[in-house]
Amino acid sequence: MLLKNNIPLKYVFGKIKVEILLVTIYSLAINILYYQYDFTNMAIPIAVPMVLGTVLSLLLAFRSNQAYDRWWEARTIWGAIVNDSRSLTRQVLSLMDATYQSEDLTLFQERFVKRQAAWCHSLGQSLRKTDPLKGVDRLLSRRELNYVMRYDNVPAALLFLHGKDLKYAMEQGWINQYQQIALDQTITKLCDSMGKCERIKNTVFPATYSLYTHFTVIFFILLLPFALIDVLGFMEIPLVVAIASSFLLIEKMAINLQDPFENKPTDTPVTTIARNIEKDLRQMLHEQEIEITQAEQVPTPSYYVL
Repeated sequence: MLLKNNIPLKYVFGKIKVEILLVTIYSLAINILYYQYDFTNMAIPIAVPMVLGTVLSLLLAFRSNQAYDRWWEARTIWGAIVNDSRSLTRQVLSLMDATYQSEDLTLFQERFVKRQAAWCHSLGQSLRKTDPLKGVDRLLSRRELNYVMRYDNVPAALLFLHGKDLKYAMEQGWINQYQQIALDQTITKLCDSMGKCERIKNTVFPATYSLYTHFTVIFFILLLPFALIDVLGFMEIPLVVAIASSFLLIEKMAINLQDPFENKPTDTPVTTIARNIEKDLRQMLHEQEIEITQAEQVPTPSYYVL
């Protein structure tokens, strides 16, 4: 994911460097034919590419909006995953009856919270078609790893283990029926978010629309030198390159944004989000020390249990 405010021009124009080179050669060839070989009848009215450029602008605007909507929906879904992961951890740590506080309950809560962090990592990796178990072995027990390895959909298997743990917690008396329903509703939200991500991943952008738009861009660039050469002469070469670069960059931007889980620099930053979720969950488990200043050290209420 691109996180810098100032993106290098080398990266931006590196996406269309071949196209820019071809456009430059093409414009130069048109100029040579026009002036060196006296092909003066090659010029066309500038209104022709203007009309086509107007139509093309509308097509690219619609394409860009649709692509950005897909990217933004993916980011919104992962924002919900952040909230639901924190809510689930809070519920697991706070709703379970303190009268049953024991080593078994503490280990149960730790296993549950770590599994939720593993689910976030696994979901992001599976959406990018990489190994969903890579790096999650530090968060899961050997028994859990052996269980989820049998599933094609590892994140779904981890949520199923969540459900089995809720049933076990209710049998042990750690939660009541209402608390079990509240926890299950949060898990259901996570499952719903996972399904939305999979829908975006598996629903391809219409190939025919992309193809027709690309052909229109190419046709517009091919016509542009013929409309400008009679007015600008050799100066039309940089102008054609500049106009062509603008349209090509907009098209490339839409192509990159339309698939937010393809492991590209323009992807939704699922890896960074998953790491932040893990950090938050570990802090809620008090596994990671939180530095506070002397001014922030206030007396702890007697009812507050660490």
